[in-house]
Order: sequence, then structure tokens, then C-alpha cells
Amino acid sequence: MPTSLSGRDFLKLLDFSAEEINYLLRLSREFKNLKLTGTPHRYLEGKNIVLLFQKTSTRTRCSFEVGAMDLGMGVTYLDPGSSQMGKKESIEDTARVLDRFYDGIEFRGFAQSDVEELAANASVPVWNGLTTEWHPTQMLADILTMQENFNYDIKGKTLVFMGDCKNNVARSLMVVCAKLGLNFVACGPESCMPAQDVIDATKPFFEENGCTCTLTQDVAEGVKGAHAIYTDVWVSMGEPDEVWESRIKELTPYRVTSEVMAMADPSAIFLHCLPSFHDTNTVIGAEKAKQFGITEQEVTDEVFEGPQSRVFDEAENRMHTIKAIMYATLS
Repeated sequence: MPTSLSGRDFLKLLDFSAEEINYLLRLSREFKNLKLTGTPHRYLEGKNIVLLFQKTSTRTRCSFEVGAMDLGMGVTYLDPGSSQMGKKESIEDTARVLDRFYDGIEFRGFAQSDVEELAANASVPVWNGLTTEWHPTQMLADILTMQENFNYDIKGKTLVFMGDCKNNVARSLMVVCAKLGLNFVACGPESCMPAQDVIDATKPFFEENGCTCTLTQDVAEGVKGAHAIYTDVWVSMGEPDEVWESRIKELTPYRVTSEVMAMADPSAIFLHCLPSFHDTNTVIGAEKAKQFGITEQEVTDEVFEGPQSRVFDEAENRMHTIKAIMYATLS
């Protein structure tokens, strides 16, 4: 039976089977080819979507806006100051209003419970652009990037997440690796290991697919033979400034350096969901360099700009994969 995701919400990858995830990846490749060949694909002409952002973003907003316009849709963007959701209007009421105007709702914010409540009260598909707990759209871009680099044969490959392994990206990577048969390694301090809920949720899928999940504090052990090394910023949007000092102290041993990359498989690639603190050419970078004496945080500039880095391919793939999600759920 052909795969159909019509009318489905896209809230976390635990809700989707390996077959459904692979369907979205195949669709992403088709849309990427259409985009790169300049072939029109306004398949959703006349539909409209709304983007609800509690947290600002570059890649998520651009991917949804450009993807929607490529598909022929209208887009409304509501930044944190442009909506009454959660202030004068409940999430429930917001959902019931917006689904009278729009064919799909994207949410990027804090609590997973917020996007779940939107979905529970809206009659149109709701897509999770990021919450504190999960980042499902990012995962499809990450896996598509790996597929492109390993001739679309990634089952049995090993992906290592370095640093704060309890964050939304690491949690989501655990899920997608378990579902698609990749070995996953969380490499970081004991206090930053994945929470028990995601360990328990993914264990049956790792076992079913014959792949492994390893939690280690040892960098050499963690990255040995790895095919992809992934990291993320150490302090996320919305966290207090007070955590910077402790995070730097705790996570500096897990910075991705050229020495770390040399311990991985010779074909290994470097991945990052961006933005990245790899130099001091940003306000935050310059500020923290002055405050703490660091010019690089989670990855060195040498690795970020080096031949193994695929971060900008990965960023582009956000657009193609998000386009696939919108098309699959709205068509």
C-alpha cells in the first residue's frame, strides 16, 4: 500500500515508522531535484500556512517560507510580538481560530506541550519547527545529508553527538538513528547524558534494527570509527546567562577538533544544526571571548570550515525536507 501522510501532524519522529520517514526522505530528494533543475512544482496552489514563532530562527523560517512559496502557497509569519497566543488568548483558542484561515500551522517555541495542544485543537496539520524536547524537521535534513555522502546506504553507519547530549537535537537524533538502523553514540559528561524517557523509547527500535546506542564520557572511545560527528551550541536560546561559565567548563573537553575528526572513519563528515560558535565574528562570540577567553566553543573554526564539514549542505536540506513534510501532510 502506498505511504500516505495526508492530514497528519508532524510533532516528533517517535510518531512515525521507518517506512514513513524514508518516504519523506525520498520525497525530499525529488523536491531537491526539482528545485535544482528549475522545474516548477506549485502543487499546493491556493493553500495558505501560518508560522508561529516563539523562538526566532534563520533556517526554519526561510525553509518554511521558501518551501511554501515554491509549492504555490501563501505564508503568514507571526513573530513573538505579533500573536496573542499564550498572552490574551489560550493556545486552544488560537488553534481554533487559525485553522479557520490556514491549511497548516507551524510552531517553533519552547514546550512540547504547546505544539501538542495546538495539534489537539486544530483540524489542520501542525508541524513542530522546534521545541525544548524535540527538533524533528532538523533530523530529516541531517539524514538526507548523510545519505548524500554515503551513496544513500546509511544503515549500520555510526553517528556521534558530542557535548550536551540531553538537548532536543541529541534526543531527536537518537530517535531517527534507532528508527533507521544507525548506531548512535552520545559522547559528553555524565550530567549531560540523554534522559531516561528517550532511552526507554528508543531501546526497542535499536534492538529491532540491530543497531547500537552507546553513552560514553570517553572522546576517543566515542568517536572511533564514526561516520558522522555532530555537535550543537552549548547554551540554547532562552537559557540564562548564568549557565555559560559552567557549560564552558563542563563541555570544553567535548569540543570537535581536527584531532577528534582524525579519530573517526576517514570518510567521516561533520554536522551541525547551526548557528555555530566557531569564531568571534558575532556579537555573542565577541562578548564571550572577552568574558571567558574562548574564541571557539563547540567546534573549532578549522573543522567548521574544513573539507569534512557539510553544515551548509545540511542547512540547504532543511528547505527540501520541510517542503516534503508540508506536501505529504497537505496533499
